Amino acid sequence: MSDNHKPQLDNTSGPIAFQTEIKQLLNILVHSLYTKKEIFLRELLSNASDALTQMRFIQQTDREILDPSLDLEIRIEIDTEGKILKISDTGVGMTSEEMKTNLGTIAQSGAKAFLDAAEGDEKGLVDVIGRFGVGFYSVFMAAEWVKVTSRSYQPDEKASSWYATGADTFEMGTSDKETRGTCIEVKLNEDAQEFLDIHRIREIIKTHSDYVPYPIFIEGEDEQINQQTAIWRENPRSVEEDKYQDFYRQLTLELHEPLEKIHFVADAPLMIYALLYLPAKPDRGLFTLREQDGLKLFSRKILIENYSKDLLPHYFRFIQGVVDAEDLPLNVSRESVQATAMINRINKILTNQVIQKLKEMANKDPEKYLDFWAEFGQFLKEGVAANDNNRDELSTLLRFHSTTTPDHWTSLDEYLDHMKPGQDKIYYILGDDEKSVSRSPHLDYFQTHCYEVLTLTDPVDSFMLLGLREYKEFTLQNVAASDLNLPEQSDQEGQQEQEKSPSLSDEAVNGLINIFKDALEEQVSDVRITDRLTNSIARLVDAEGSLGQEMQRVYRMMDKDYQIPKKVLEINPDHPVLKKVSQLADDDRRRELIVEQIFESALLIEGLHPDPASMIPRIQMLMESALESD
Repeated sequence: MSDNHKPQLDNTSGPIAFQTEIKQLLNILVHSLYTKKEIFLRELLSNASDALTQMRFIQQTDREILDPSLDLEIRIEIDTEGKILKISDTGVGMTSEEMKTNLGTIAQSGAKAFLDAAEGDEKGLVDVIGRFGVGFYSVFMAAEWVKVTSRSYQPDEKASSWYATGADTFEMGTSDKETRGTCIEVKLNEDAQEFLDIHRIREIIKTHSDYVPYPIFIEGEDEQINQQTAIWRENPRSVEEDKYQDFYRQLTLELHEPLEKIHFVADAPLMIYALLYLPAKPDRGLFTLREQDGLKLFSRKILIENYSKDLLPHYFRFIQGVVDAEDLPLNVSRESVQATAMINRINKILTNQVIQKLKEMANKDPEKYLDFWAEFGQFLKEGVAANDNNRDELSTLLRFHSTTTPDHWTSLDEYLDHMKPGQDKIYYILGDDEKSVSRSPHLDYFQTHCYEVLTLTDPVDSFMLLGLREYKEFTLQNVAASDLNLPEQSDQEGQQEQEKSPSLSDEAVNGLINIFKDALEEQVSDVRITDRLTNSIARLVDAEGSLGQEMQRVYRMMDKDYQIPKKVLEINPDHPVLKKVSQLADDDRRRELIVEQIFESALLIEGLHPDPASMIPRIQMLMESALESD
């Protein structure tokens, strides 16, 4: 850059070397190809807002102030001819020594943290530079040169100026600025001329700085640019419902009203403001503004991250809203921010608030909660499946159909209330749909003895059960398990079992087993009788040592080519059909047809049959045989 373009600097100090880390930082920013150069304006406005906040505090504690009646505000001036953008504030200002310290010579931990994090991810880091406390330097992405002129609020301090081009040195000098505050002049690069467009400036302010608590004006216009009130910082008791609805529409552009809102202020252990919304539907609308999961993260009303995914667990990703952290540390790397104790504490606070709201809804407005469950139940099941500290709390929010309430939802607590005396397990059955599950042979024993069984037909249920092993010290038990220990029966029920006369002799039973084994030798791992069946002919259970039904269903969802291990076929020797089969002659063709049909019917009801249509020829042959016998 030629000296002809250099701004006037009185009593210049001559070149002063930047501290090493600042040099490296500037080198990254000056040569950045990052397209979102607009964030430099966000950072400068954020710094101006901080300076004004400090000034407001000082006004309450100090009488010796320069320009005590000066309005606290930010002004932007556009010089299209000179290609210069000016941002001025009436904040605390800086002394000459403060300017030298803050802008270049003393090591700043934020600069070092930014450089450490920048290794391999320069593009992503530019977007969150404000977190590192070095946001001012982002101006060099768009600047040919920068001049800072500032006068401290302290009446005896003179104004000073600072100048840099983004190279290895800066200069300082004096200034005749009379009013308190700071003015930053930015000579824009050729590829940054868009920031001379007043409409572009308005757009950037609306996007990033609309909630700055001080008025922002563009020189020559009386209208304040930033108009929005940070509704999340208001007292929840004073906010009207219409304002909540308007803000939600502004935030998301969704047509549906939110199902519920969560607005709170927490001052311990952290000072945070939050306004969260539970949407009515999980799917985003066609014109939604929220393209990704995550909450808007603010720091003192300045937007830091548009889609912060670390503030809530992944299973609450459907929640929309804003979080404003008063004391968010800005001098740590991006990776550290995500892992920092503060972010984790915010996550814990927000998660607890959401869970408590859902529990409150479930207790006080069950119908609304069931509306929520119908749309978002799978997300809560995902949370239970995850190795999460909130599993117990989430489990209370689960809802299921059961054999006694097929048309209604029941909670695990309600299930416990329905348990029979002596029952020590929560019984469930997995299936593809309610109708097929209701016909499952695995339910025979439990329906006969009036035990309630939860019917789990959601594909996510298999994943959920990997994390939900017990509830309030009661183990969850799959009724399809082969090693199921049945509850002891009452004396009356036991007497009824003993009075049942054996239908087949031991020899006939062994013969029946051999008939099935001979016909199904390659298709099952074993055949045995069972006392679990009352109305059904047979059922399929897992062989000893094989994966449980839950894991098998998970593998099937993950890999369509997964081969289900061979099952054990358990048969009911008391069933009339099997009594007849045991009496058929060895050369009766119907015997093998019936055995194969019993096996494939069991496959079908388990949802395991690879080709149900293949049964049709056999069924037709059995019908022909039945007609011939007539």
